[in-house]
Amino acid sequence: MRLRSVSKVHPEMDSGPIQDVNRLDNYPAASTIKKAMSCLHGGRRTLNQFALVSYLPDPLAGFLDRLRLDLTPDCSPRAHVTILPPRPLTAEIKESVERLEEECRLFPPFEIRLGSIEIFPQSNVIYVSLACGEHELHALHENLNAGQLEYDGPFPYHPHITIAQEITAEQVDALAQMARDRWAAWSGPRSFLVERLSFVQNVAPGAWVDLAQIPLAVPVPAGR
Repeated sequence: MRLRSVSKVHPEMDSGPIQDVNRLDNYPAASTIKKAMSCLHGGRRTLNQFALVSYLPDPLAGFLDRLRLDLTPDCSPRAHVTILPPRPLTAEIKESVERLEEECRLFPPFEIRLGSIEIFPQSNVIYVSLACGEHELHALHENLNAGQLEYDGPFPYHPHITIAQEITAEQVDALAQMARDRWAAWSGPRSFLVERLSFVQNVAPGAWVDLAQIPLAVPVPAGR
C-alpha cells in the first residue's frame, strides 16, 4: 500500500499545511483536539474524527483515483476501503493505536476482490462493491468496533470503495453508467492483499492525516 507520510493528507481531502505528528508521544490529548476543532460546513460532524482504512495499491488505486477525478473533478482521491468509519475518540490516540495493534496482530492478511459498480440510493454515492473479502472486513469491524473505539454510526457497516459522492440525483445515473463502462474496460488487477491498515485523523475541514500503520498478523511459513 502506498502509505504517505503523516504530513500528507488522506484521500479525498484538500491539501494544506498540518502539524507533523511522526511520534505518538507528540499527539495531543483527545480532549484537547476536541476543544480545538470546529464543525464541518453544514454541521454534519465535528473534526474530532478518526477512522481505520486500508489503501489500495497501484495500478488498481491509480485507475480508481483517475476514474473518481473524472466523475467528480473537485475531489482529491486516494482509493481505500474503510474498516472503522469516522468516529469521535474519547481515549488518548496512543492508547487507541496500541489497542488496534494488539487486536490486528491476531488477524491474518486477506484478499479483497472488487465486484461491480453500485449506487447507495439514499445518498447518491457511487461505489465499487466487493466480490471477495467482505466477510473478513466485517469480522475486523466487529472485533475493533468495541471499547474505546466503539461507535454506532448513522448507517450499517457496508464495506465498499467510494468513487463518487456529493452528486445530485440528476447526475447519479449518467455518472454510474460512465463508471461501469470504464470498469468493464479495465484490464488490470481487480484484487489486492490487505496486510496493514492505516489509522487516520480529520485535522481540518476536508483534510485527514495518517497517524499510524497497523500491521496484520505475520504469516508463519509452512513447516515451522
